[in-house]
Order: sequence, then structure tokens, then C-alpha cells
Amino acid sequence: MKTKSLWLAAMSAAFIMLTGCQNNKSDTWDDNSTSMGSYRRAGHRVLWGDNDQNSYSEEEISFSSQEDEFIPLKDEDLKQQYSEVAIAQPKMSPGEEGSFLPGIEGFKVPTAFLASIFRTVHFGTDEHVIKQQDDMQTLNKVANYLKSNPKTYIFVSGHCDQRGPEAYNLALGTRRANAVRAFLVQKGVNPEQIHTVSYGKEHLLDASNTNVAWAKNRRAEFKIYQQK
Repeated sequence: MKTKSLWLAAMSAAFIMLTGCQNNKSDTWDDNSTSMGSYRRAGHRVLWGDNDQNSYSEEEISFSSQEDEFIPLKDEDLKQQYSEVAIAQPKMSPGEEGSFLPGIEGFKVPTAFLASIFRTVHFGTDEHVIKQQDDMQTLNKVANYLKSNPKTYIFVSGHCDQRGPEAYNLALGTRRANAVRAFLVQKGVNPEQIHTVSYGKEHLLDASNTNVAWAKNRRAEFKIYQQK
């Protein structure tokens, strides 16, 4: 009898311990139920965000792209995002001593006919890739004009929306401006005609916290100087 009692006690203790482990595992899973709800792939980049799902298996994980969600990347992530084309910057900087080009303040916003060519280019959240067909058509027109007018010089300014830290947005704005520059150079434009600058989130077109406002602010703009 004593042996049977000890055996029953041991079995009861084992059952309690097993049940406790299962509960703890479930509790831990619930506490960390953060899915890959904002999966976006562009080149080598992957963004991770929070989702409202409470339970799932690896096979059940769903991926979606949420245009309005800002997920700041580390600078090293941005550097690894794409294999950027190495294009040397112009030899002479505008406004420096000995340059025939004025400083950036001497470059003007395109007006009249030129405004229809040098149109603003837009980007997705956290992106510096030119994807929209309209933007590609715009840059093709810009490239054709610059090739036909070799004494026309431009500044491409990269801009971001107001989300995220200043340093992050300055880096992203730089990549957006350089993406436009790389596109134009690949189309045959002389690299010496194209200068870049990043304003990050300093020059917002719309300060509202809406999807529409954010989309307006994620952009690259042109200023031009025509040497006489």
C-alpha cells in the first residue's frame, strides 16, 4: 500500500508539472504574439511590424504590405537594401570658389514649359526605389531634356514625411535624391549636370498626419540652372 501511495503521489506531481509547463508555454506565446504583419520586400529589405493576431503557426503566418505604417530601419539596413550603382559626384560643387555654377539658391524651381518636364517624383514608405510608371516617364523626359541641353544643371532634393528621427530621414532623403540621379545617369545624362541634396523632413508639403499627406511628402524635387 505504501508503495502504491508513493507511486500515485509521484504521478500526480508529474501531471501538475506537465500542466504548468504547458500553461507557461501558452502564456509566453500570448505575451509575444507579434506576427510579421508588415512584410515588405524590395531588393534585400524586409520590414517587420506588429499585428493583432493572437495565435498562429509558422505555416499560418500571413504577409501584407501596409503603406501607411512607418517602421524605421537601422542605417545598416538601408545600406544593404540595394546594390546601388556607384556614380561619382560632380567634380565641381555649386557655389564653391572657382565654380561657374551658383549656390543652390541660384537654382530655380521650374516654371511654365519646364514645370511639365521636371515634375516631382514620389516614393513608398521607407523606400528609395522608383517604381511608379508615371515617375519613370517623368525621369525619361528629364533625361531627354538634359541630354539635349547640356548647359542645364539641376539639383535633385530628397524629402521624407514627418515620421521617424531626423538623422534617419536625412539619410533616406539622400538615397532618394541619389536614386533619381542614378536613373538619369543610366539614361545617358552627364553626371556633371546633376547635383543632389537631402532635406529629410524639413520641408513638408503637408504637415497633416494622414496617408495622403505622407504620400505627398515622400518625394524628390528639381531645381534648375541654365548657363548662358
